[in-house]
Amino acid sequence: MTALPDPVWPVLVLAVIQLGDGILCSKPVAFIAQCFRDVGWPERWWWVMPPLKFAAAAGLVLGVWVPWLGALTAAALVAYFVVAIAMHIRARDFGRNLFLNATGMLVLCVAVLVWCFLV
Repeated sequence: MTALPDPVWPVLVLAVIQLGDGILCSKPVAFIAQCFRDVGWPERWWWVMPPLKFAAAAGLVLGVWVPWLGALTAAALVAYFVVAIAMHIRARDFGRNLFLNATGMLVLCVAVLVWCFLV
């Protein structure tokens, strides 16, 4: 692992995406609420998503100065999106939410982890 993430900008872009996602999940906008329903995520657990997304954003930003935290956060996001993809597959939700959103975010998170923290 490098002393600092290199380059830094993908880490910050991913942090902004997580922050935006946390805001959209705070009172889930229609397409996010529908996604939660489609994969069978119980409504009583929806409140967990914003703090999780905000914590990811904070971990990535702090990871600019504390690389192990950024790497850990990026790895946790990879795990999160692997679970999200599994939930979509289990629910047979093979549309946009799986192929564009979850898979696209998995690719982005893996790229940030490898490119910025491991190479």
